[in-house]
Amino acid sequence: MEHPENDSEYKGLQVNEGVVPLPSVNPYATFRRKKRLLTVEEYVAGIRGGDISILGQAVTLVESSLPSDQAVAQKVIEACLPYSGNSVRVGITGVPGAGKSTFIEALGMQLCKQGNHLAVLAIDPSSERSKGSILGDKTRMNELSTAANAFIRPSPSAGSLGGVARKTRETIVLCEAAGFDTILVETVGVGQSETAAHSMVDFFLLLQVTGTGDELQGIKRGIMEMADGIAINKCDGTNVDKAQAARVSFKNALALFPPTESGWKPYAETCSSVEYTGIDRVWKMVTDYIDFTRKNGYFDYQRSQQAKYWMYETIHQSLLDSFYHNAEIEQLIPQYEQKILNNEISSFIAAHELLTLYGAKPDK
Repeated sequence: MEHPENDSEYKGLQVNEGVVPLPSVNPYATFRRKKRLLTVEEYVAGIRGGDISILGQAVTLVESSLPSDQAVAQKVIEACLPYSGNSVRVGITGVPGAGKSTFIEALGMQLCKQGNHLAVLAIDPSSERSKGSILGDKTRMNELSTAANAFIRPSPSAGSLGGVARKTRETIVLCEAAGFDTILVETVGVGQSETAAHSMVDFFLLLQVTGTGDELQGIKRGIMEMADGIAINKCDGTNVDKAQAARVSFKNALALFPPTESGWKPYAETCSSVEYTGIDRVWKMVTDYIDFTRKNGYFDYQRSQQAKYWMYETIHQSLLDSFYHNAEIEQLIPQYEQKILNNEISSFIAAHELLTLYGAKPDK
């Protein structure tokens, strides 16, 4: 384009040519094609072959709330079920700041070096507002996330009981079918609602930290009674004496509890995830418990009880999903909510009428 300002009669003026506009789309960009949906047989073959990519896709399928995904996921789980059950399942919980992720990485690296195939199912807390979560456990477990025989899967708790993702148990089945012999389930914190985590593992480890005041003050009796063992983390530096004193305190507290159903006597050990000390003693506690319960038959008994428990939990969840996804109920709930706010009806009568409309027969 010619600029009249560049004419010789306009001395001292010079207008340069503009820059040629670049295309809005990068011509060098490569676009990924949409992944082809796998068949049930392909999922199972990939999982059984130890393909981590396909295992990850299968877990995503299990976690999906879409009915079409769930239909495929349940078929995959059913096909993998005969190849499951051959792992040691350990639940790890503890107060915020106890160093659960650091401890799991230290323990996981030790197990991987010993030749174990490890799957870490880290349950990340979900936001009550956005329902989203950070899923930062892979970031915190830098070394373990690159180990060849380790699989880390952070999952959002999505508000489920005790911060345990609703599909964690199904994920355990898939990981076992893929050949993982050790499953670590990390929960978001301590509380009596951690029953959900306890009901899917063989050994329940309570991770505690000292140097924060009364070590027993923040621990509920319920979680202490569920724990098969206690690990007092951060036993390093100037904290060693405090950690040893805390171990004695926990030992005395555990002695006051009634005998466990398994016959095992829980005890406490100290460790340091940073200095990698005491980790072997904590794992020996786990293996001693597994050997003890396998010999007296409690190991198989507990797993059968857990399977029954999850049958009922699945029924409860399915009923809830069916109720809240019922088209008629979805339309009526806002109306009943407004009636409650206007004091036209009580909460209990509103629930009773909605259940009756749904087709249930609630007790009066």
